[in-house]
Amino acid sequence: MEQQFPVCGMTCSACAARIERKLRKLDGIEEANVNFATEQLTVRYDAQLLSESDIRKTVEAIGYSLPLPSEEKPKRTPAELLRMRLIGSAVFAIPLLVICMGHMVGMPLPDVISPERYPMRYAVLQLLLTIPPVVLGFPFYRAGLRNLWARSPNMDSLIAVGTLSALLYSGYAMIQIGLGNADYVHSLYFESAAVILTLITLGKLLESGAKSKSAAAIRALSDLAPRLASVIQDGREIQMKLEMVQVGMTLIVRPGAKIPTDGVIADGNSTVDESMLTGESLPIDKAVGDTVIGGTVNGNGTFTMTASRVGADTALAQMVKLVEDAQGRKAPIARLADHVAAYFVPIVIGLAILAAVIWAIAGAEAQFILQIFISVLVIACPCALGLATPTAILTATGRGAQMGILFRGGDTLEQTHHCDTVVLDKTGTLTEGQPHVIGVYPIACTETALLTRLSAAESRSEHPLAKAIMQYVSEQSIAVPACDAFQADTGMGVQAVLDGTEILVGNLRYLQSHGIAVPNDWIAPIVEQGATPVLCAADGQFCGGVAIADALRADAKEAVVRLKAAGIEVVMLTGDHAKTAAAIAQQAGIDTYIAEVLPEGKTAAIAKLQAEGKRVIMVGDGMNDAPALVQADIGIAMGSGTDVAMESADIVLMRSELYLIEDAISLSRVTVRNIKENLFWAFGYNCLGIPIAMGVLYPEFGILLNPMIGAACMSFSSVSVLLNALRLRHVRIHPKS
Repeated sequence: MEQQFPVCGMTCSACAARIERKLRKLDGIEEANVNFATEQLTVRYDAQLLSESDIRKTVEAIGYSLPLPSEEKPKRTPAELLRMRLIGSAVFAIPLLVICMGHMVGMPLPDVISPERYPMRYAVLQLLLTIPPVVLGFPFYRAGLRNLWARSPNMDSLIAVGTLSALLYSGYAMIQIGLGNADYVHSLYFESAAVILTLITLGKLLESGAKSKSAAAIRALSDLAPRLASVIQDGREIQMKLEMVQVGMTLIVRPGAKIPTDGVIADGNSTVDESMLTGESLPIDKAVGDTVIGGTVNGNGTFTMTASRVGADTALAQMVKLVEDAQGRKAPIARLADHVAAYFVPIVIGLAILAAVIWAIAGAEAQFILQIFISVLVIACPCALGLATPTAILTATGRGAQMGILFRGGDTLEQTHHCDTVVLDKTGTLTEGQPHVIGVYPIACTETALLTRLSAAESRSEHPLAKAIMQYVSEQSIAVPACDAFQADTGMGVQAVLDGTEILVGNLRYLQSHGIAVPNDWIAPIVEQGATPVLCAADGQFCGGVAIADALRADAKEAVVRLKAAGIEVVMLTGDHAKTAAAIAQQAGIDTYIAEVLPEGKTAAIAKLQAEGKRVIMVGDGMNDAPALVQADIGIAMGSGTDVAMESADIVLMRSELYLIEDAISLSRVTVRNIKENLFWAFGYNCLGIPIAMGVLYPEFGILLNPMIGAACMSFSSVSVLLNALRLRHVRIHPKS
């Protein structure tokens, strides 16, 4: 089974990697992923070998917690606690910084605390101002030293070791001052410890705010559903909590109100704004029999509806679940970053020690060596590395949801950009899925007379082509007369008597079997345009017919143009005859098509394309598309499709618009580019910063990195990565998106 848990106590990606490593060692664990950005643990495990309690105990044993949903929420959020810690630290760290470094910018100290005249007084004042930031920064020490002791150091370990080194050396300097060595007054590092802790806290607060913004789209989706529903019971309208609404209940929705749950309109009509859920900007007209979606906003009409889906079964709940699952499933590039981050911290500690040893051998002073040691530890924090991928995935999946594109996982979001071939199922995907009359061709009679005969004979037929004819006749406002002696020949046609005239309606074979000659030059043009001819004869004489086709979607041609412009090969897959397929493909601008494929052959067709080295996206909407969706590298289900197709797909489009296919590919490409930018800056920052902190530029240029500058740079690198990822919130690909 698969389960998600909120994780408390993590401070960096190394914490996430440690939890994953520990859990993966347990018998029964199939997969364990910790998303540092969302602070969520996703575990897939064998419930017969492992229990939820075992998972909680394992995580708690290494210093983290998986709080139960029933546990009382803290009175203050982590961001609020960080803000309080930052303010408290800054109140003392800023005066301390002025006392220690103010003289560099023309701010001399009063004689009463002059380091030259009263060195011990000066040192004690620094110590007193340092204690509050150190106490407020205790969480860094608790987590850092605990992980260091467990031989799994993380970012906090670097901060803890670096600042404790500064504090201990400053304590040693105070002892020397007390023994009369006044020169040690210039070897105090209290301000480095206090300011570093303050800057790290500032960085954490900025990270917290950015992570919160990146999850805003999902919170907005979750908040769409109203808390109360107006229910009609025993002829009275009552207010009921949404969670108490059951399938089959009758609800009333007034103008401007949010629709409480999924259902079908029973009475009344209105327009509904579905933009937040589907991305469709224009209100949708709704009447009796139409489906409405919970969380969308009613327009200016009042209607009653019958609840069809409630709770976790609603489209909104499933959409939120899809996006949350997507954020819990890591992209392969995220696993690489986590793997590097897990080994990065021990390497950094080793480099800090190595640099200190080398400078000690070179004869450097203790103060200089300490500065090198602290600078390396502080500047090399891998937070930016750990945040680079999950924040981009988190933001992009949220943006995709706003656009009406649901990615089932971060792996799907990343892998989509590799695909170079899109296979479109014809019926219901490339076409509307409903047959329509596209032409009327009378011979030796008027168009009205032909349609009257056709409709009279087809009025009692249940065949889809008959329904298309009846729909067209209704649109033309032609009266349908009653007929006699109706008889149907399944798969061939029907015959009836209208005012004493024998009417035959059917396919070519049906009319020919009754000895009726049909001119080949009449039927050939209809077949060549991919339409199906329905023929009509009266008293043994051919009198014309209609052309019926499954019309191409209005956006199909432009969508194909966009896919080709993006470098994507487009292939149409259909069970129709080759001539029909060729005609539809030509109308849509598709160069390659695979025709006469049975439902069970779709999977083989996809596999054949993959065998040619192509990365395939399959787009479908029907139950018979499900195996092909699974076979493809990426399966995309149209939102109007069946539940089976949507469950089998990697990407679900909330609107049946073909534009969204290229939007999904483009969003994937933009996201992967964003991730690579983040990783480049994160790796580049560390590769550049660590050597400078180790002092490689000092012998030649006299450049030495102050630990406080290193702390500021470290915080800035994490925030810059987060801000870059947040740019994905404003991605606009297609004008309708």
